[in-house]
Amino acid sequence: MSTATASELVAPDARPPAGGISPSEGGSVGTPRGKKISRETAKFARDIPAKSWFAIISSITLLGLTVAGTFPFWAMPFRVISSVLAALMIVRVFVIYHDHQHRAILPKSKLAEWLMKVVGVLLLTPSSVWKHSHDSHHAHNSKLHGNDLGSFPTMTVERYRASSFGTRCRYRISRHPLTILFGYITAFIVSMCIEPFCDHPKKHIDGFLALVIHGVLIATVAVVFGWLAVLLAICLPFLIGACLGSYLFYAQHNFPRVVLKDEDGWTYEGAALESSSFMKMPKILHWFTGNIGFHHIHHLNARIPFYRLPEVYEAIPELQHAKTTSLSPVDIYRCFQLKIWDVKEQRLVSYRG
Repeated sequence: MSTATASELVAPDARPPAGGISPSEGGSVGTPRGKKISRETAKFARDIPAKSWFAIISSITLLGLTVAGTFPFWAMPFRVISSVLAALMIVRVFVIYHDHQHRAILPKSKLAEWLMKVVGVLLLTPSSVWKHSHDSHHAHNSKLHGNDLGSFPTMTVERYRASSFGTRCRYRISRHPLTILFGYITAFIVSMCIEPFCDHPKKHIDGFLALVIHGVLIATVAVVFGWLAVLLAICLPFLIGACLGSYLFYAQHNFPRVVLKDEDGWTYEGAALESSSFMKMPKILHWFTGNIGFHHIHHLNARIPFYRLPEVYEAIPELQHAKTTSLSPVDIYRCFQLKIWDVKEQRLVSYRG
């Protein structure tokens, strides 16, 4: 997730590696414990092509069926249920796309590459934007003074208080619950499509293409099936899916016991194990969210296919003691209270301290 204020809030002192990030390719040298666990995950960082293709084909098919279930051929209760299910399938298809961008699944398949480019455009996360910003997120995860491209920006208490009124307002907006609630517009339409295209039109022409195709789909559904169908087939699924995806991204790096480090104290493995949470969810929600809740493992080794993350969790006992959060109202409230980093207390606090 890119933010318009990131460049004003931190000094970008590093650049992400050009390719996908993994413990062996990017990040600082970790602690002996972290490096040992990282080495143990290496045997799981292998794609199973048949399983990957089944996940892609079945998930895209189910997404298509749930969207079809929102059209006016069916009773309204069925249409509403289909709309919610379509939202959850959008999240699953997006995580599969995200995995492919990490080269965790089907890295050598040209067909998969082109198919995922299409998926990225349809989901308003064009690959030219997403891969660059997300690789940066992995390379700088939890760095207190790193590059916030692809992440929610984090100021220290001192930096926040010393900033101008305008900068503080932009910072508050970037971390406000409403920004996450309306992630469909803020994170996907604006940050993933409009801003990158306006900044670099030639480089991010796929951002413009995503907006055009999205608009054409809305217009076509409106003409053929009416505006209620637009709401149920497109707007509501994207609104719910983007909200859930944005919150998962936020909460898995902004939770009560998260650790942020300065550049000289940061390690790739430490950022994965101490600054990325395990999201406790029912198994069915882990399925819909493509196991992204096993976020500490994903950050430890981004080349592990999403369908193998639970396998890694069970195989390596140390990973079962991760810092956790959940989708309970209490945990959501607690995560949303965390705004700025208190250097003295070494924790995220609210604006009131």
